Amino acid sequence: MLGSTKVPITARGAEQLREELKRLKTQDRPQVIRAIAEARAHGDLRENAEYHAAKEQQGFIEARIKDIEGKLSHAQIIDVAQLSAGGKVVFGATVELNDGQSNERSTYRIVGEDESDIKSGLISINSPIARALIGKQEGDVVEVVAPAGTRSYEIVGVRYE
Repeated sequence: MLGSTKVPITARGAEQLREELKRLKTQDRPQVIRAIAEARAHGDLRENAEYHAAKEQQGFIEARIKDIEGKLSHAQIIDVAQLSAGGKVVFGATVELNDGQSNERSTYRIVGEDESDIKSGLISINSPIARALIGKQEGDVVEVVAPAGTRSYEIVGVRYE
């Protein structure tokens, strides 16, 4: 039953996947098909580097299309702006934290595995920090056990945007 498991994704993340899928199907795929046709016109395909490069690129494009379609078909799209979580940290929430040791502030949005990008402040729902934050609310202090050691954070803000 693994195939029927729904994977959470934010509405914004789903939209980004749909945009990439559209670009792959309407721009990248036709472009590589033209490149293959052009390379075929040059004759002997065994020693035609352009042909082999275009075929390889086509393979990457088709694999990515299949990957995105699979992700979207198993996605549980959550629009955090529509949630009424009552100030609790939930999937899709943006959380502002104060580091208990360094007193530095950081802001993270809790997103699906495929959307995570720590440099952009997007952390996976499966990360140690997100797991520690889920269900907590503003004013709570959480202990996060991470590979670098245990850290203490105070939740100073929770937004749903």
